[in-house]
Amino acid sequence: MAAPNYGYEKRQKELAKKKKKEEKLREKANRKLSPSSDGLTPGDPETNVASLENDPPTVPTLPTKDS
Repeated sequence: MAAPNYGYEKRQKELAKKKKKEEKLREKANRKLSPSSDGLTPGDPETNVASLENDPPTVPTLPTKDS
């Protein structure tokens, strides 16, 4: 009976792991390039950085003796 080739099995596992990692990175890059409809879109006020830059910062008011 032939002895198991553990080196070959290990190499196959490493290749599968590398392929899976590359696929995940590719999918992540695709999500960055084309935002999905269920997430925030670039036109939303929450994601509009320009509107945040133009709005004055809100400063909490401290209670005074008059009020």
